[in-house]
Amino acid sequence: MAGRGLDVEGWIAREGALSRVPAAFAGVVDAARARIAESFDGGRLHSAYIYGSIPRGTAILGVSDLDLLLALRTEPTEADRAAATRVEQDLDRSFPQIDGVGILLFSARTLLSELERHDLGFFVACLCTPLLGGDDLADQLPRYRPTPLLARETNGDLSLALPGWRRQAVEANTDQQRKTLSRVVARRIVRTGSTLIMPRWGGWTSDLTQSAEAFGLHYPERAEQMRRAAVIGRTPSPVPSVLRELIDGLGPWLAAEYAVVHGEKAVRP
Repeated sequence: MAGRGLDVEGWIAREGALSRVPAAFAGVVDAARARIAESFDGGRLHSAYIYGSIPRGTAILGVSDLDLLLALRTEPTEADRAAATRVEQDLDRSFPQIDGVGILLFSARTLLSELERHDLGFFVACLCTPLLGGDDLADQLPRYRPTPLLARETNGDLSLALPGWRRQAVEANTDQQRKTLSRVVARRIVRTGSTLIMPRWGGWTSDLTQSAEAFGLHYPERAEQMRRAAVIGRTPSPVPSVLRELIDGLGPWLAAEYAVVHGEKAVRP
């Protein structure tokens, strides 16, 4: 499936690599590695990963954000979260090349757990690029195909996100808050649309534009809405009506269709 994110044997290929980081973002990545090492010593940090458009080589200067995941040796503490927030703020202030930094924190045990095998485990094995640490958790995870099980466990919980987004939209009172929320919502909706059709399409992609186009092949009546969502995921908007279309228009329909096609994600404790 050339061009559909699979290797020659039909497994989903790991999509990023440090060799693909654009030259303009190399300093950002180096600084992230250094800040993480300073903030989390080897007794605390198992490994660190970068994901998103930067390791895929598609980042846009001044528009793309920096996405990081830290695997800790035990469950994250409030002190860990505070340290991660400081790293986020420091990197975001220091580099105009990026628009925002997000750091996810999980224990290595959670990432390798059976419950997360087809969600966070897949995320690490296929969407994350090793940045720091000697052992890559992907070596302890299986390979993945674009199956209905993977679809259900990655995005079968969109309905749970909608009420929180509605509250945040009401509370957002600045353009920056609305832009930040529109990016989060649009990306999640486009990627949910992509995994909805993933088993039928027969491939995997994190590219928002390609995701929207693949979705449109199977749901032409919703194709234009998904294309608009893909645009917002790349270049977020502060316009309130944009959020309403995503949260109250496309989102509820997509959540309902997902439940019919793939079922709902396994409940987390």
